[in-house]
Amino acid sequence: MYSLLTAAVLLSSTASTAVAGIITPDQILPSYDFVIAGGGLAGLVIASRLTEDQNKTVLVIEAGDTGDAVRARIDVPTAAYFNGLVGTSNDWQYLTEPQANLGGRNVSWPRGKVLGGSSAVNGMYMVRPSAKEMDYIEQLQNGQPGATAWGWASMFLAMKKSETFTPPAPQIQTTGNILYDQASHGSQGPLHTSYPGFLYPIVGDWQATLSNIGIPTSPDPNGGAGWGAFIATSSINPTNWTRSYSRSAYIDPLPPRSNLHILANQTVTKIIFQQNGGALQATAVEYANSGYQPKPWPTVGVGKEVLLAAGAVGSPNILMQSGVGPADKLQAAGVQVAHALPGVGQHVQDHISTQVAFKTNAQTAATLYAAGGGQPYPNGTNNPEQSFINSAIAYSNITDLLGSYASTLHDQIVANLTAFVNDRSKNPSADPAVTAGYQAIYKANADMVMSQIGQVELLLSLTGTAQGGAGSFAVQAALQHPFSQGQLYISTSNPFDYPKIDPGYFSHPADIVMLREGIKLARKIGETAPLNGSVVSELSPGPTVSTDDQWDGWLRSVIGTEYHPSCTCAMLPLEQGGVVDPTLKVYGLANVRVTDSSVFPIQFAAHLMAPTYGLAEQAADIIKSQYNGTPSPAALQTQTGNPATRSATETTARQTGTPGVSPDNGKPSAALPSVGISWSLMTVLAAGVGAFFTML
Repeated sequence: MYSLLTAAVLLSSTASTAVAGIITPDQILPSYDFVIAGGGLAGLVIASRLTEDQNKTVLVIEAGDTGDAVRARIDVPTAAYFNGLVGTSNDWQYLTEPQANLGGRNVSWPRGKVLGGSSAVNGMYMVRPSAKEMDYIEQLQNGQPGATAWGWASMFLAMKKSETFTPPAPQIQTTGNILYDQASHGSQGPLHTSYPGFLYPIVGDWQATLSNIGIPTSPDPNGGAGWGAFIATSSINPTNWTRSYSRSAYIDPLPPRSNLHILANQTVTKIIFQQNGGALQATAVEYANSGYQPKPWPTVGVGKEVLLAAGAVGSPNILMQSGVGPADKLQAAGVQVAHALPGVGQHVQDHISTQVAFKTNAQTAATLYAAGGGQPYPNGTNNPEQSFINSAIAYSNITDLLGSYASTLHDQIVANLTAFVNDRSKNPSADPAVTAGYQAIYKANADMVMSQIGQVELLLSLTGTAQGGAGSFAVQAALQHPFSQGQLYISTSNPFDYPKIDPGYFSHPADIVMLREGIKLARKIGETAPLNGSVVSELSPGPTVSTDDQWDGWLRSVIGTEYHPSCTCAMLPLEQGGVVDPTLKVYGLANVRVTDSSVFPIQFAAHLMAPTYGLAEQAADIIKSQYNGTPSPAALQTQTGNPATRSATETTARQTGTPGVSPDNGKPSAALPSVGISWSLMTVLAAGVGAFFTML
């Protein structure tokens, strides 16, 4: 096997430890204008943008390490699959509560615990949501001020602002049959996006195979019509074939900034408040390096705002440890209620996934790695083979999955809302406002079911499987718009104790129906030309799984996360259990915002990285508009005629890449069971290492 450490040593331009702003605890100032909790994707973007104003001081507090000691495993793209950071001290290693509908299994929830967060450990997919999905987020705000910042027209500009896109080399474009529209990409942003410098011939079979089962190729997946099959852009810097992530993009290139401090290996434990009229004012942030550090723990003053950017688990955890959240959960954990906000930690939604594994005779990343390929060149430059990552992807809509039965399933989903809203196994909170939010999210997802938007994501994974090792590949399927909603809550007053995570997987029966039909498509893809020319046999689940009941039982035993948890600090109106308003301010708190992917109220048919970069850019501009007098994103949309722009974008999206209708499968056994059905449970099966890294 080639030495990833050797490869990374050659990346001197990106691996310097002399990073602007990194300090030790003894260098911290008494106070800062902005204290950012979390130095992950969003936190570093916002820190970089806010300190463009030399008169504003920013402190970032990151629980993880700087990443310098493991830069070898961050920078080389292929390392994400074969020598990544998951399962190490740079991974939070969360586990869910036992899942009732998965045979009582605890599901692993890896999250990056290092500067750069999950952008330093993930699979580097830069897949954007569709225009319709972003517009639903705007509509869910019910006309609140600032809502237009979250529609497609504004978020499209923000996502473009974050990136510098480099087209694929001609040979790569030909090999992968890559289609893109340069106009849908940015050219001056900090983050590099491109395609791998090396592709395997099997990748070129992807779109033709999908077309042969009725799923068309998307000509411009980044322009608002992200359905169909395509080769995804990735967060790769093609100048040296390294991972581009929030630290390398937004922090490392900066000259020294005296107004930016980054403190690693310290955990924000709580926010300290004082009453300020009708709202609580954050005056300081407490932090510590571990729960064993003697108390009192140190604090740092807050001049203007606290910005929570600790992710879908960390941000609600900090709020609740600070006394902000559902009163019953706080009291049960022994935390004094500072401000009752019942929506904190509610509406947990996640992409769930699994795969069909095939034995192959084709060359893949796994076979090359096993044979010791991909060595750096003798002259010290990086081998493009090291830049390969999985990127063949497709989004299948409800008609692709269910044929003519799609409308029947949709009708059943709509009809079940009344019963499910008061069922605590499906809507965990009895709070009337949170229940109203459950209904709003449910209706938005139900409305999207019959659209072109993908309901199941399909991925080609060339990084080996647990069943077949290097001589195998997989087609993966992941549910994109779950109707199951869960919750996250603290159970102790110790901020170093992990919160309870209960995503409620498969608590809504529509989820298993759609994922079942998606995994059937994954099998069909392996049986369809031209991809079937690389298949020797199916390894898993194999011929013993063919009926709907068998598929359902197998799914319960194997599904896991696609590593996209969200929605735990949902941006919704307060009367719908919202946690933040469209300016990202926490309801009832004068100067605290949540500025990460936990604020999205719905899931996307996309990977979370691209929209989270857009969100962070929007957050920085919203904050600047308050303190620097610059126009907010919402104001800019008003000035530029947002409604007309949005309408034109939506029209274009509807007219391009119209999904084909797959042959009618007949009526599958997709009828939703009655409330209170007893699910069958199966044995737990191991997931492949390659599967994990593909899905990030």
